Amino acid sequence: MRSRLRGAGAAAAATALVLVVAGSWVGYRKLAGSSCSGRIELSVTAAPEIQPAIKATADKWVADGAAVDKTCVAVTVTAAEPVDVAAAVASKHGVTLSGVGQASGTTVTPDVWVPDSSTWLLRLKSGGATAFAPANSASIARSPVVLAMPEPVATRFGWPDKKLTWTDLLRQVTSSKPLRAGIVEPTQDAAGLSGLLALSAAASGTGRAGSPQAQEATIGALRQLATNRSSLRQDLLARFPRSSDPSAIAAGLSAAALSEEDVLAYNSTKPPVPLAALYLDPAPMPLDYPFAVLPGIEPVKASAAKVLFEALSTAHFRNRLATQSLRGPDGSWGEGFQAPHGAPSPASGGTSAPVGQGGTAGLDPATIEKATSTWSVVTQSGRMLAVIDVSGSMRSKVAAANGATRLQVTVAAANQGLQLFDDSWSIGLWTFSTNLDGPLDYRQIVPIKPLSSNRNALRQGLASVKPSNGNTGLYDTMLAAYKKVQEDWEPGKVNSIVLFTDGKNEDDNGITHKELLAQLKKLRDPEQPIQVIIIGIGNDVSKAELEPITAITGGRPFVTADPTKIGEIFLQAIALRPPASR
Repeated sequence: MRSRLRGAGAAAAATALVLVVAGSWVGYRKLAGSSCSGRIELSVTAAPEIQPAIKATADKWVADGAAVDKTCVAVTVTAAEPVDVAAAVASKHGVTLSGVGQASGTTVTPDVWVPDSSTWLLRLKSGGATAFAPANSASIARSPVVLAMPEPVATRFGWPDKKLTWTDLLRQVTSSKPLRAGIVEPTQDAAGLSGLLALSAAASGTGRAGSPQAQEATIGALRQLATNRSSLRQDLLARFPRSSDPSAIAAGLSAAALSEEDVLAYNSTKPPVPLAALYLDPAPMPLDYPFAVLPGIEPVKASAAKVLFEALSTAHFRNRLATQSLRGPDGSWGEGFQAPHGAPSPASGGTSAPVGQGGTAGLDPATIEKATSTWSVVTQSGRMLAVIDVSGSMRSKVAAANGATRLQVTVAAANQGLQLFDDSWSIGLWTFSTNLDGPLDYRQIVPIKPLSSNRNALRQGLASVKPSNGNTGLYDTMLAAYKKVQEDWEPGKVNSIVLFTDGKNEDDNGITHKELLAQLKKLRDPEQPIQVIIIGIGNDVSKAELEPITAITGGRPFVTADPTKIGEIFLQAIALRPPASR
């Protein structure tokens, strides 16, 4: 859990908020009266570091007689990690976020959510929560994302006089003697995600976007970061040197993407080795603390939330933010804010963004999805059987792929995906059609073995894949593949099947859909789960045929009419895997 490292915010939370009869705050006076009846209970959940400032403001508003249309307002402001609320919201809307996991069941979705970053809102929307359309979502605070370094290490890099770039960091992270850089799990932490996006962008700049050079640089950087990753921010902070002894500094963590507020909170504890905040170019996406009124709340609550937002838009609230080491939404700071050494002046515009747009204005949700999916695939281990349809219809040409066939596009995507997996993965390869190997609809090309000894065989196997003249023997193949993966099920890894197909089952001599489902139910062992992912290509695939299969086994069917998208879908599919069973 993310927790504050200092107690100064507690004293500041008790400071009275002076009301000004000016600007948007007039809206409050128009709605509030000297007396009220009834009760509107507004629940607000905020990131832990901003919760004290919001609570102090809300408490003052309630103490002064908060009301909407003569109805009294009570506001409860609780602190919760954004990843926990995101999991609860995702569960409510029936979607899964890469790397987030299942909701704990103890976190309740509030009326108003103030996460640390708008990226949570973007990820929920792009993840499939189509009904998730929060109102407002304007930023109420800001904290730039910086590269945190122990001061002695930062000094060696020219801090505070020299301005570093993310390309400089990439070079250090991937050198023969790499910098000990770490990261908070970017699928669960907004500052970690911001750093990941910035470093990935720097890696993409090493070659043409999507080129082998760019992919190699990205994979190398992510694997280096993964060696010092942590799912808990406090755990990562504990890895910074706790002694000024040179050997302790050399053995400790040397760099991590954190928020400015994190650095200030850490240094407020007077550690033996303070952290320097390096503001790298180009400036990464900041934490922007959106005020998100969640969909489905009652109109009277929405009205109360609107007035509360006005109270959080005043100079007085900005001063409360300063006591929490947070800036105002435009990047400027209130009274008492102690800016880190070398922090850009708000007047320079270096930390500013248009008020109300948040820190993600113009950010493509697909970029976030690709970054989190790539991270998940590159940094996890698994055991997988890839099964590729080689039926006659896979000869069809794909106009968007310069005339390459469906099979060629599929093999190219598999080859590209192979580069993402490290040697700890175990992967095998089958092809299928009808009567492909005597009476069998499937053929083993490469057995499931660790990539440490199997990588070249898989490359050669993929190069040998050719289309047949047969039909689509989907059901017999799926059952045989499930039995094969179950046969040598490996603990500690996600055991999975990824099957690529462009059609429905067309094997009149094989088992039926009903028989397949019945046998899978019988074979399924909750103690040894096998995730089945089916990637359907083209317009002839029946999602209704595939969904009952993955509903039994665990997994999900992905169907695209555009075969050129299967590389992206493959990445998303692998990233959505459940935690490994042990």
